[in-house]
Amino acid sequence: MKTAVAIEEKRLEGMTGIEDYPWFKERHRVFPAVFEDRQHKRVMDISAGMGCAAQRIRDLYPAKIICNDITPTCVTALRKIGLETVSFDLDDDTQPYPFPDGSFDAIVSLVTIEHLIHVDYFIQQIHRLLEPNGYLYVSTPNYAAPEYVGRVLFTGQSYHDPLGDPDTRYEFYAHVRYFTYKTLLSFVASFGFTPVAAYIAKPAGSARFRELSQKNRLAAVSIQSLMTLYYSVFPPTYASEPILCFRKGPAAAGREKFRKVVL
Repeated sequence: MKTAVAIEEKRLEGMTGIEDYPWFKERHRVFPAVFEDRQHKRVMDISAGMGCAAQRIRDLYPAKIICNDITPTCVTALRKIGLETVSFDLDDDTQPYPFPDGSFDAIVSLVTIEHLIHVDYFIQQIHRLLEPNGYLYVSTPNYAAPEYVGRVLFTGQSYHDPLGDPDTRYEFYAHVRYFTYKTLLSFVASFGFTPVAAYIAKPAGSARFRELSQKNRLAAVSIQSLMTLYYSVFPPTYASEPILCFRKGPAAAGREKFRKVVL
């Protein structure tokens, strides 16, 4: 964890906020749309990074939001834009997370679980912090997706390179858990959660997509159309990073039927 934080700090060197951040992803863009009509009032963004999703929730959704991160640059950036931030180590299984039981009705965890050793404790603490029937929105790289499987099959190289650019070096040292869509779905459900929906973000507003649109509008539109069709036709099993929504508690008659939603 210390190595990962050090590499992340190096990667973020010179950045002071979202305006400097080149990794705005589609997973950030779809917030708060993934909340749909659930009317959350108290939201926590776990490992909020530079605040890409949290700021959108704060600005576009009528709920109180609290952030968590451990990387000093991120904590500073979150507080700079006025987001209440509590810094604590998610992977310290000797200390409960510093909130009372049932503190939140929604918890957001984007690309965090793959960084943790104590994943059981992580989900247990989220379950404790959510009120009855509260919701968890969680994402992680889906290593069953073609972009990950293809690199291994056709090049013999792992997807994350310890000798590569800062992004792949960071992911090599920081990623210690490798989930697939099905594995994450069943793992989280085993802790007393009911799967509600899989949200799949099509190419539309990420930093990479905007850059491509400026360089080659036709290519960007073509990719967007193809990926939207792919995500609409195929199950989320092979989407690169679906956001899974779970409700705390057992399945009940008349409640939500599991859905795939492309945004």
